Amino acid sequence: MSSRMFSCMAALAICTLAVLVASAAATDFSPTATDMFRELHRQPNDLARYTYVLQMTPKLPVADQQLGLQMLATVENELGLYNEALLDFPLKRHVPPAANSPQPAAWVAEDAVEVITKLAANRRLVMVNEAHHDAHTRLLTLALLPRLRALGFNYFAAEALSAKDKELMQRGYPVQSSGTEYLHEPTYGDIVRTAIKLGFTVIAYEADADSQSDRESGQARNLYEKTFARDPHAKLFVHAGYAHIDKAKGRLGNVEPMAMYLQQLSGIEPLSIDQTAIREQIPPEQDIYHQLVTSFPSHGPIVLINRATGKPWSASPNAHDATVLLPPAAAGVVEGGLFRKPLIVRSADRDHLMLPTATIKQRPNWLMREGERRSWPISARMCRTSFPCVVDAIRADESEDAIAADRYAFTGSDVVSRLYLPMGRYRLRASNAQGKTITEQTITVEKP
Repeated sequence: MSSRMFSCMAALAICTLAVLVASAAATDFSPTATDMFRELHRQPNDLARYTYVLQMTPKLPVADQQLGLQMLATVENELGLYNEALLDFPLKRHVPPAANSPQPAAWVAEDAVEVITKLAANRRLVMVNEAHHDAHTRLLTLALLPRLRALGFNYFAAEALSAKDKELMQRGYPVQSSGTEYLHEPTYGDIVRTAIKLGFTVIAYEADADSQSDRESGQARNLYEKTFARDPHAKLFVHAGYAHIDKAKGRLGNVEPMAMYLQQLSGIEPLSIDQTAIREQIPPEQDIYHQLVTSFPSHGPIVLINRATGKPWSASPNAHDATVLLPPAAAGVVEGGLFRKPLIVRSADRDHLMLPTATIKQRPNWLMREGERRSWPISARMCRTSFPCVVDAIRADESEDAIAADRYAFTGSDVVSRLYLPMGRYRLRASNAQGKTITEQTITVEKP
């Protein structure tokens, strides 16, 4: 069985492996890897998956190690271990050499949300992608939702959603069973919540398939039939992973991406925005990303605009209309994972938490959401002696199985970190890999 065929049959999360690590010609996974993938998706919760993949990845043959690392990074991302995910799976890609990158003399950085909103003004189909193990790439979609809604976009499609959740729109928020494990990450949950609140018709479009080609065409068909085929006034915003939004072959070898199929079905060319090709690496590297964010520093996502033509820069102009650059996000000391390389912890953070003797696990600054959220100190003491342990902040007016507003997994004792939460009441729940609740408390996050 080929890697793509098995991956698409086994689980939707595994399907992305073809996008990330497969060449044009599919190769076979080892029996050890195949068994690991099957067993991974039998695990009862995210912590159990984390423990399992952490244990099994070193046992994989060298040729399959990269696949195991992607699984590890993805579940770390879902558990709020964002720095760890970037470190464990750097996702090195072939990108333009730094020597050929845009220079400030000819290009100017502009706010990505503003640029994309202008580009979308006369469009009916907008696609933005994400890296599944990097929740930082989800903030752009979250920021674009109100802008595109104001432009008349009325459908929002998210790759992680499942059509089986018939109560999603009425409920108003996603729960653990609303889709794949990607949705368990808090930022993804906020995307779905926000889309519903803004009045979008939120749709699932994933396709059951035995090959990557069938998956791409099936996704496109589902999108078309749920939007343009039934609604002549449909304007669709799609949040997808990696190469699904590409308007040309390349990242999937000879397979046509979903965006190409959808354009053929609808006759509508998508506005495709990529933010996965040129991304931050941990540890930092002297690559094109480093050169660009040094030449064009920013505090949020940017698009480079040509000073002479006014057109946005794309690292792959045949596939994407614009390339988005995110500012560096990694910070603090990593916890868990296969690689435990310490990063810098600022003394100000140690003072802020007022726990100078504990190891502080600083989390990325983007979690502050430009000041919309406040930090709430948490400690591994909530886990007592049961590790790993995840602390979930569930909104007080949502059910126990709702996607958390934020979460963080502790992998050892004598550790402090923090959650980032908007104002409101929450149930803080610490639970272990067996799904048992260890401690609970109710908190209220107030204005400063």
